[in-house]
Amino acid sequence: MLGDDAELTAAVRAAQGGEETAFRTVYRAVHPRLLGYVRTLVGDPDAEDVASEAWLQIARDLERFDGDADRFRGWAARIARNRALDHIRMRGRRPATGGDESELTGRPSESDTADEAMEALATDSTLSLIARLPQDQAEAVVLRVVVGLDAKSAAETLGKRPGAVRTAAHRGLKRLAELLGGDPESGSGLDALPPQREPHRRAVTSATVTHTRTRTQKDM
Repeated sequence: MLGDDAELTAAVRAAQGGEETAFRTVYRAVHPRLLGYVRTLVGDPDAEDVASEAWLQIARDLERFDGDADRFRGWAARIARNRALDHIRMRGRRPATGGDESELTGRPSESDTADEAMEALATDSTLSLIARLPQDQAEAVVLRVVVGLDAKSAAETLGKRPGAVRTAAHRGLKRLAELLGGDPESGSGLDALPPQREPHRRAVTSATVTHTRTRTQKDM
């Protein structure tokens, strides 16, 4: 366990001990990826609110978490997924998010491989397109590539077998790769992480979650 993972693990453990700065570090490290996952489930208009609800639960239950950075990402993703599914049940259906296959026209790709698709997954337009895949493929792709979970952790998040998650991710990436291939004049290189947006007015920031976490600890 090296680099960023070691730092995230240390920050999680410090946050469990009540260090507000450490919790903000955890939030900044995990939130952009988690928000990308939530967007594929509920659509962009509601993603910030659902992610905020997830972070409030993460802050409330953090003391009960046990594990390293990888396990924390999986744990946080499960919480976010549950909040997203609650939101979908209240609304009645999974949204048809904006975007269509033409959004990938001109995206950089030298060949129609899954690697090329993976490089483009973090852009807003591609996350929007991923949401149009069958839900099992969309979730598997985002959990494996954007959130960074291994097959076992992704399977635990989805309540499926690792083999089923690998298959769904492969099919989703293959479809995206087919769409990405075909513009040799494009430049190369897309951001590796989803951009972190300014929170909407109702969104909960790391400072708000930290304040809530501190208040919750005092009430216990």
